[in-house]
Amino acid sequence: MGHETLIEAIKADHQEMYDYYDEYIRAEGDIDAQGKWARLLTWEVARHAAGEEIVVYPLMEKHLGEEGVRMANEDREQHQAVKELLYRLESLTPAKQEYHDTLKDVINHLKPHNDSEEIDDLPALEKVIGKEASRKAAAEFSRTKKLAPTRPHLSAPNKPPYETLAGFLALPMDKVKDLFASFPTEEMKEDMAKHENNTINTT
Repeated sequence: MGHETLIEAIKADHQEMYDYYDEYIRAEGDIDAQGKWARLLTWEVARHAAGEEIVVYPLMEKHLGEEGVRMANEDREQHQAVKELLYRLESLTPAKQEYHDTLKDVINHLKPHNDSEEIDDLPALEKVIGKEASRKAAAEFSRTKKLAPTRPHLSAPNKPPYETLAGFLALPMDKVKDLFASFPTEEMKEDMAKHENNTINTT
């Protein structure tokens, strides 16, 4: 994992988001399990977005000229729409239809955004900076995610250096909140892995 490129790291994150949503759907009828998978999805999206806004988009702006600035600004706008949906989700309960609909909206917003990054933005960036710089950016992206807020913050600016500072300031309260918001257990994650393996073996 330490030698992966930026494209590989971000693609892996995108796939994790889809996997968590699939598990949410698969847990239909089990409100507790669905809530856990939804919280894990929220956690992953919030950290992923912060990592991109701190590490990836500034690289696009620096190396891809006006087109890089345009792509980065468009990506930030798309992130903001997803953050607003996730923020709304936190005020709802998994038993409500509105909760399900809002989470579906999150995925529907994420898929075209993720596809655009994988097909257009990241290949253009890697072509300019090269594989070695891409690997370094991937490592920095991964480190940044570990320090990023675990919940969406609508008021947090989405450009460095303020995003970094806002993330650090928000982190302690997020960590405290996480103590009270349960996530999927290791057994549930193992079950997810088994389900994925079975799906692969039957296709």
